[in-house]
Amino acid sequence: MKNLEKQSILLHKKIKGKLEIKSRVPLKNLIDLSLAYTPGVAGPSRKIAQKKDSVYDYTNKWNNIAVITDGSAVLGLGNIGPEAALPVMEGKCILFKEFANVDAIPICLATQDVETIVKTVSLISPSLGGINLEDISSPRCFLIEEKLKKLLSIPVFHDDQHGTAVVVLAALINALKIVRKKLPEIKIVLNGAGAAGIAITKFLHNAGAKDVILCDRAGTIYRGRKKNMNFAKEEIAEISNLDLVKGDLKKAIKGADLFIGVSAPNLVNQEMVKSMVKEPIVFAMANPDPEIMPELALAAGARIVGTGRSDFPNQINNLLAFPGILRGALDARAKEITEKMESAAALAIAKMVKKKGLREDHIIPSPLNKNVAKAVAKAVFKAAKRG
Repeated sequence: MKNLEKQSILLHKKIKGKLEIKSRVPLKNLIDLSLAYTPGVAGPSRKIAQKKDSVYDYTNKWNNIAVITDGSAVLGLGNIGPEAALPVMEGKCILFKEFANVDAIPICLATQDVETIVKTVSLISPSLGGINLEDISSPRCFLIEEKLKKLLSIPVFHDDQHGTAVVVLAALINALKIVRKKLPEIKIVLNGAGAAGIAITKFLHNAGAKDVILCDRAGTIYRGRKKNMNFAKEEIAEISNLDLVKGDLKKAIKGADLFIGVSAPNLVNQEMVKSMVKEPIVFAMANPDPEIMPELALAAGARIVGTGRSDFPNQINNLLAFPGILRGALDARAKEITEKMESAAALAIAKMVKKKGLREDHIIPSPLNKNVAKAVAKAVFKAAKRG
């Protein structure tokens, strides 16, 4: 890990940023200049002034998104600020380009005020076809996304929430085939009640899960709990832990078919895995170190283990979701990204693992498989058009 960080520091210092802007038209003579800029450019500007929606026909708005953060919850680094967040946002932008040919611009805002962020994003939106919110702390991220969705007529996608939930569901669809269980039948325990945990809980509930318990530092979240609550946890308590189980993660995980961790390292031990059902599913997704190391979970009886890391099988990586989701939404010229579109994305990802290739250590495609983004984009496009 430390060696990778050193190599990355050297790479970033050498190249001084991972992005550049390239012209799509020649500028070799005065005619080229006149067509691309003044006086010729007045023509498309007049067209757009007459019909605002034609901006999609004459500019890059159709393919242009912004990756926006306030630097308040960056990777596993926390609240490191907008400048320190920029290398991460640049990385996200090149992934959009490489995997889905979406032009993405990193925007790091020098404010963590909800209303200021919403106003700023709203003001810059005319040049954008979509918004990808990134690394904004919970519960502010929920408010920002909700307000922007109401204000804007372009897709707004918070990847930490919805990208994670989509890939988790995709992995679970295939894992359940192996253990021969159905989503409504299983007991699910999640640990981590930030953006990802809240979104996964909601997404799995809407997909048909009936027994889901979400835990945070204070233990299980349940209706009426007073300690360490916020509006997002209060909302999720209305649809999860319906039996009002009280206690810590160790108590909650007993008898569970599935554990999902989006929290912190080493919070699950082998005894806790042994207390789950026979041959359970464990998605320990904390980065860089999971809630339990795969070899320990497998030795304790887990049938299937997934993590967020590329050096273990079954990497549950958002890269499988966000490029294709935004590509499909842009192509459909969708005004929003709906849960139907996200569900279509999850199913498309799951289908990329064919029946003959499905096994305990291969429930989800490689994040480097560029065909995944194409399949996701196609599925999202169709779902958007169906409405």
